[in-house]
Amino acid sequence: MTANALETFTAGSRVSVLLPLSLGTTYDYRVPDGLSLNVGDVVRVPLGPRVISGVVWGAGEDAIEDKRLKDVVARHDCPPFPDVSRRFVTWVARYTMHMPGAVLKMALSVPNALEPPNPITAYSAGHVPDGLRMTPARQRVLDAAAIGPPRIAAELSSDAGVSSGVVKSLANAGALKPVFIASVTMPPEPDADHPGPKLSNDQNVAALRLVDAVEAGGFGVTLVDGVPGAGKTEVYFQAVAKALQKSRQVLVLLPEIALSAQWFERFRRRFGAAPVEWHSDLAQGQRRANWRAVAEGRAKVVVGARSALFLPFQDLGLIVVDEEHESAFKQEDGVIYNGRDMAVVRAQLGNIPIVLVSATPSLETVVNAEQGRYDRVHLTTRHAGAVLPEIGVIDLLKTPPDSGHWLSPPLRGAVTETLAAGEQALLFLNRRGYAPLTLCRRCGHRFQCPRCTAWLVEHRLAGRLQCHHCGYSATPPERCPSCDAKESLVACGPGVERLAEEVALAFPRARTIIAASDNIYSPRAAAELVAQIETHQVDIVIGTQIIAKGYHFPLLTLVGAVDADLGLQGGDLRAAERTYQLLYQVSGRAGRGTKPGRVLLQTFMARHPVIQALTAGDREKFLAAEQDARRAVEMPPFGRLVALIVSGTNEAAVDEGARNLGRTAPNNEMIQVFGPAPAPFALLRGRHRRRLLLKAKREVNVQAAVRDWLARTQWPKKVRVQVDVDPYSFF
Repeated sequence: MTANALETFTAGSRVSVLLPLSLGTTYDYRVPDGLSLNVGDVVRVPLGPRVISGVVWGAGEDAIEDKRLKDVVARHDCPPFPDVSRRFVTWVARYTMHMPGAVLKMALSVPNALEPPNPITAYSAGHVPDGLRMTPARQRVLDAAAIGPPRIAAELSSDAGVSSGVVKSLANAGALKPVFIASVTMPPEPDADHPGPKLSNDQNVAALRLVDAVEAGGFGVTLVDGVPGAGKTEVYFQAVAKALQKSRQVLVLLPEIALSAQWFERFRRRFGAAPVEWHSDLAQGQRRANWRAVAEGRAKVVVGARSALFLPFQDLGLIVVDEEHESAFKQEDGVIYNGRDMAVVRAQLGNIPIVLVSATPSLETVVNAEQGRYDRVHLTTRHAGAVLPEIGVIDLLKTPPDSGHWLSPPLRGAVTETLAAGEQALLFLNRRGYAPLTLCRRCGHRFQCPRCTAWLVEHRLAGRLQCHHCGYSATPPERCPSCDAKESLVACGPGVERLAEEVALAFPRARTIIAASDNIYSPRAAAELVAQIETHQVDIVIGTQIIAKGYHFPLLTLVGAVDADLGLQGGDLRAAERTYQLLYQVSGRAGRGTKPGRVLLQTFMARHPVIQALTAGDREKFLAAEQDARRAVEMPPFGRLVALIVSGTNEAAVDEGARNLGRTAPNNEMIQVFGPAPAPFALLRGRHRRRLLLKAKREVNVQAAVRDWLARTQWPKKVRVQVDVDPYSFF
């Protein structure tokens, strides 16, 4: 356990307060009479005409004279911000090169949680005083109040069929007894001793390693690496149970928490209750209650997106990062950070164990395990006797689809056989919408987003052309805006909607469903999708990458990757690794029950190393080749990268700022700087963008190098320079 610092500041003392704003420094305030403060206290302080909440960070620095010093207004009625959380904020700010206040803002993301919620008044049956005139309406209210738990006045009046005035008069007379209840109901605590499923021998061995790490305490990283369907979740649930038995809090990070319906059901079965959730789809009242429960130590297991790392845990004892390889853990806006890497840092600062889980670990994690920095447990077989699917290749150069179609004859035949056997098929295409591009066949005009360097994607079901980067959308015009030709617009390439159109024609009796973020965008929608597939209300699932992760559908025996080459296009450093991970994960959806599965990859590049590794089932050979390729050019994880993105609404000013950075770039034997060059998305959300990429040897302190570089460079005031340490995407 990590305690808060005990430094106390009495009336008249100076304290430095960190505010949740993009500021690089703390502000000094005076402790007023009648108040004493400790480091970590959350306080309200004046800032110009406003009063804002911040955290006492330490003693003041005498930077301003006494007569200009303002008093702290008040201390919030909430637990102090833990010492480990303050150290984490400082560490993240230094590493990512963002302002500490901007990082703190992620931790104080629910300002109204800083004060206890106002209780709600409910009523139960009380003592009816002598002489109270009874009416049929009043009697119905008393009868309703005598049944079940206390209820608010609106519920009682509704149940009794009376006006709210009748309930109020009974309460005033004392015939109804007021009871104060919480505004939001929290789930019961998970039961560590709730009986779980029987584990296999391999699972037991792996689980004991994790349980021992929790029992021993202290910092350590363990990678749970296992094939899809090996039961990795149940393995780390054993570690969660041990942490609960030790009365410690647990944090589980999921990359797509809104799409994790089956995970939550597994958790309920294992622990008899739901965990506390933390993600953007929560209602504001629930976010407030959950933040408060974490801060007070009442939330024992928190399951959340990457932002849950910044919650003020009072006694965190274990962190789990599921699907640790997922790029969804990288935040690209605001404070740019990798949630997986920062989770390791949070565990180290808190001196607690952390578990990284994946069927396709990232190359960075694999190298850390090989070099002994991480422990590793490996599950090589599927649970309950299920076998891995056979993976085959359909060479589209030899057996192409019919003109205007996207399913090759072999894949169509495989779907026909699967349906005839009463089983389910998944057709995977990682493109949303109907078509990725719309153009005029007369003049060649292409529909591009006016705010981004991106084509507008047609969403035919919604009747819109939409940009997937800024959200801009428009109604498809009847005529070409360039040449005014009528009925000349044509969709180019397939998206899942267009694939669904082809499937409906090829298999008219099959029940199909599209699984994409356009229609599966919340926990409820994901749960409905899962229920439909599990109960065999669906024969063919047409899905993007959201269907690739963690789902278990016993009747799904065929996976067809319609465009296995899609992720291999472009010059992304991790293109091959990501494509391998995605195709391996989606392949793992097949044959997870008693029936064997098969996977068919449609490709124009049958001899590509990714395709060859998948069909040969030789992940280690692929990873070794990737390591050799990156080591040869000192790319991560064998070197360091920092991206600098220069952006602004004035293109000339952006170019000037980028040129200035280029002139002062720190090129030497340890560091190379590439650029400036237009970013792949040279216009994004109305801002022009130029990129520079710093590549350094592993031992270089890149933050110090970039900090010195920026200090020596000037650029126009309306130009912004964003720093991305360890970039994951290069858009």
